[in-house]
Amino acid sequence: MKREENASISIIKIICVTIILILLSGIGVMAVSENLKDVTIILQNGYEMTALTSKATVSEILAENNIVLEDNQKTIPDLNEEVSSGQSIKITDKSYNEVQIAKISEEGAQTSLDELLKNYAPITEKIVVEQVTIPYETVTKNSNVTGDTTNKVLQQGKDGLKEVTYKVKYQNDVEIEKTVISEKVITEPVNKIVQVQKKVTSRGSTLPRTTASSSGGTTYKITAYCPCAKCCGKTTGRTASGTKATAGRTVAASSKFAFGTKLNIGGHIYTVEDRGGAINGNKIDIFVNTHSEALQWGVRYLPVSVVQ
Repeated sequence: MKREENASISIIKIICVTIILILLSGIGVMAVSENLKDVTIILQNGYEMTALTSKATVSEILAENNIVLEDNQKTIPDLNEEVSSGQSIKITDKSYNEVQIAKISEEGAQTSLDELLKNYAPITEKIVVEQVTIPYETVTKNSNVTGDTTNKVLQQGKDGLKEVTYKVKYQNDVEIEKTVISEKVITEPVNKIVQVQKKVTSRGSTLPRTTASSSGGTTYKITAYCPCAKCCGKTTGRTASGTKATAGRTVAASSKFAFGTKLNIGGHIYTVEDRGGAINGNKIDIFVNTHSEALQWGVRYLPVSVVQ
């Protein structure tokens, strides 16, 4: 009888211990399940994987799943941020910008998604061909005539035409950049030529003819240049003779005039200190300070004589 009682007590103890173990394991499973969360990981190639994890931050979850970022990659959210169940971790290139809808600002205004997308709109490029007018120049002959003068148009000017090819960049259909690719002249401009001469003082008189002797020298074609690369091909400001080009003094002339030669050009004394590939024959280039001054000068025909 004692043996049966002892056996019954042992069985009861075993059953109690088993129940206690089952309860403890159930509590442990519940505790673990409460800490686990499912997180979606989206790789840069678009592949998605679901991870069941108890980790808190992005970096811990990636490490748990043996995912290592490359130098040019980043995560959204950042590595040190915590994620909750159902949230996604996106791996993308560092240059990627995620568009988010702005919340109500301090002023109480809300930015719409359409307005935000305008800032992230793609930039498109187009090749555009336009025809552009080339303005003609006015050439003045004998502009040094003094006293009462009158202008006589010897030749009417006519604008030219050129075809310009541009590369144009647009964003939201708005032009943001325009670059010239090439230019092609279709029609050359025709210069307007104006003769400056003295007014007729009597009915019987005739208009004076300007000659080399009456103007005090031989008439030369006078243009102007500045120290920019477009005019000189360099920007050093040094002349062919080694001097520093100076406005009001320096001129470029052909080799028929030695360096240092003083020239009276339209009543002003200049010094030959420079040369030029296009300076030959009866042509002289006067040095000025800026390119705009050179353009304003244009082309003039003035008497030139050597100062002895």
